[in-house]
Amino acid sequence: MTTVREAAFAFFRERGMTTIFGNPGSTELPMLADFPPDFTYVLGLQEAVVVGMADGYAQASGRVAHVNLHTAPGVGNAMGALFNAQANKAPLLVTAGQQVRPYLTMQANLTNVRAVEVPQPYVKWSFEPPRAVDVPAALARATHIASLPPAGPAFVSLPMDDWGAEVDDGATRLALGRAVCGRAVADPAAVAALAARLAAASAPVVVAGPGIDAAGGWDQAVALAERLSLPVWASPAPGGGRLGFPEGHALFRGVLPPAIGPAGQVLGEYDLVLVVGSSVFPYYPHIPGPALGDGTELVALTNDPDEAARAPMGDAIVADIALTLDALLAAVDGVSVTRIPPPPLDPPPPAGDADPATGLMDAGDVHGVLAAVLPDDAIVVLESPSSTLALRNRLRLSRPGSYYFGAAGGLGFGLAAALGVQLAAPSRPVVCVLGEGSAQYAITGFWTAKAYGLPVTFLVLRNGEYSILKWFSGLEGLSGAPGLDLPALDVAATAASYGVPGVKVSGRDELRAALEAALADEDGPRLVEVGVRPGMALV
Repeated sequence: MTTVREAAFAFFRERGMTTIFGNPGSTELPMLADFPPDFTYVLGLQEAVVVGMADGYAQASGRVAHVNLHTAPGVGNAMGALFNAQANKAPLLVTAGQQVRPYLTMQANLTNVRAVEVPQPYVKWSFEPPRAVDVPAALARATHIASLPPAGPAFVSLPMDDWGAEVDDGATRLALGRAVCGRAVADPAAVAALAARLAAASAPVVVAGPGIDAAGGWDQAVALAERLSLPVWASPAPGGGRLGFPEGHALFRGVLPPAIGPAGQVLGEYDLVLVVGSSVFPYYPHIPGPALGDGTELVALTNDPDEAARAPMGDAIVADIALTLDALLAAVDGVSVTRIPPPPLDPPPPAGDADPATGLMDAGDVHGVLAAVLPDDAIVVLESPSSTLALRNRLRLSRPGSYYFGAAGGLGFGLAAALGVQLAAPSRPVVCVLGEGSAQYAITGFWTAKAYGLPVTFLVLRNGEYSILKWFSGLEGLSGAPGLDLPALDVAATAASYGVPGVKVSGRDELRAALEAALADEDGPRLVEVGVRPGMALV
């Protein structure tokens, strides 16, 4: 007879889920004992970091990633990261240990009394198997659910005495050998109608969202825009965890403003807005105004029924993004358009130097230096809230799978996710751009970076404050909020305490030399910290 543990690891192996991210506790030891040599256990020192690593790994690999947590305390620590993973649509199998079954009724120490409820509403499915023999099927179901569109985390609570129980080999083989696919083709009539609307529109536009990259629809999006001379905006930065279109392309117009009024003003010059792979829209902050002009119509393509249903305006087609773009390209084949392509954006300005009086650079100029040294195949993982738009405007990344950002806005994603991305894409250089405040939320990730020799380049922008919050305060007419200054944070010194070598630099030339040296070092992580002027940086 086969044990629960043997069946589970056979399932993980068959699905290619041989990397497990975790922070072990006593309730997880029965699963981890005699760990198989063909599996890799990636240790994080705190559960939010563990989930963030798995989030980055799942997105970059396109596969379900397994993250293992420690009963109620570990799941509690991970909740903010699960919030991010849900918004990122990262396919995660989240498992957590549970007290032995004989102790559940008496609620002995480490019992997760409401194990199924705790991770909600940030998971697609949450379950604790009623019997030990049900564990393998529950793990399989959670994996299927996590991968089906829209992808996201699914959770299973596992009593620690279940792993040694025996299962019925025949029933388990049937339950675990199933393949579940979820790519839905759009209604041909809906695609034909959309193609006709695009052909008839006098000023159509595309808003490209992260779902394009996640679905593997990058080339199709470019082909559609080029075929119909469509200008392309990126979906608003706060909700755009990935790029949906090459930002160095001649048809690219910029990042759509994230608030209702400003976004509506931009879209007001078009008569048909085609939103692909994004919600409509990830607004923040609240700046009221017309969401669309009187003569503007909107159609959204999404694989998420909830995104389609909750949109405040427009029509929607719910189907696989890449397959729908394929069908749309076929439907517009032969369509003749006479639109004049928009003029290309001005090139990014050259990087300026530090202020001689303060020694501080503008954050945009820091990103200008990064743009000059960044390898063509590099991946950027970003968590620098006050310079997000400046980075996008300076780098203009133009390859699929090259940008990851926490779509939910919860801090702690960037540092942790960069490690998972590097594990999933070991042949590509990964640069993690952080604010010194953001780094604190996943600071123990530096230990994992060093322990596993992950050659991530960390670029830390130190401005001495929560600049994004000061900007919001001014926008909302508020003053006197405490806790917005961050004096004396020394990320380089903290990283060094975990074994990550780093340098502090001042000025354009020092920054460039330090980044070039860090990117050339493939033996492990390196950190470059640079002082920047406080405030929002847009370009």
